[in-house]
Amino acid sequence: MWDVTQRTDRLMLLDTASLYFRAYFGVPDSVKAPDGTPVNAVRGLLEFITRLVHDHHPDSLVACMDADWRPQWRVDLIPSYKAHRVAQETGTGQSGSFTEEIPDTLSPQVPIIEDVLDAVGIARVGVEGYEADDVIGTFTGRATGPVDIVTGDRDLYQLVDDARERRVLYPLKGVGTLQVTDEELLREKYGVDGSGYVDLALLRGDPSDGLPGVPGIGEKTAAKLLAQFGDLAGIMAAVDDPKSKLTPSQRKRLEESRPYIAVAPTVVRVAGDVPLPDVDTALPREARDPAALDKLAERWGLGGSLQRLLTTLER
Repeated sequence: MWDVTQRTDRLMLLDTASLYFRAYFGVPDSVKAPDGTPVNAVRGLLEFITRLVHDHHPDSLVACMDADWRPQWRVDLIPSYKAHRVAQETGTGQSGSFTEEIPDTLSPQVPIIEDVLDAVGIARVGVEGYEADDVIGTFTGRATGPVDIVTGDRDLYQLVDDARERRVLYPLKGVGTLQVTDEELLREKYGVDGSGYVDLALLRGDPSDGLPGVPGIGEKTAAKLLAQFGDLAGIMAAVDDPKSKLTPSQRKRLEESRPYIAVAPTVVRVAGDVPLPDVDTALPREARDPAALDKLAERWGLGGSLQRLLTTLER
């Protein structure tokens, strides 16, 4: 198991899929290997990591991966969870396996990304049965020093905690322009702090994740209800209190949504108990496997993108 009891350095956690998706769409697909294979996501991600290390100086870095992008334990609670992202079903009956719809020229680049990160020596962690968000949540919960979470997924705002120096670096344009998300920003934009973001997210719902939310309660209304009643438990207590200041329509919709509200916190909240493997999270200062890295660089034409990362790591 990964132990941080003696670690007080700055840890950077990458929502890797979020970043390589951004790289894929941000770097022209004309960027190709010598054999013509597109490597725009690979080179773009390397450039992202270089910039992040240069600008934010982490002591430790983990590329967190989706070993299971749609865990069954979440689907069992909310069957619509990420259902619209399912590209195909194989097998028969309910035992079929699902795949996430990924652009044809991106999916072949993911193994290349994994091989390059391994050869460089950057820790890469995915755990069967869990999403990258859950891996990030567990690393964050166990860390004893500051944590920077780099993601384009607002769900991870729930991990923001000023007292424990946990913040989210949200890319606005590449990773050169990052929104530093702390509790002040969350209160300003959403009216909640990090711990309240789960309640806000489940009330408003999220079509991109297949979370229905409570009908008629959008982000602003959810924020007002949380400000008025404190948290989700307080809101549901108000539903049971005929003297509370809920409107008739709000009371009705919340009452009708009780089955969803009962299970949604477990689905929306990132797991904090993922069995993390024993990995060295320290930022490498030189390549772990130079020979393998040389072969990868030549085969995939990684050129300056890889060299800039290695030069930055050596500093």
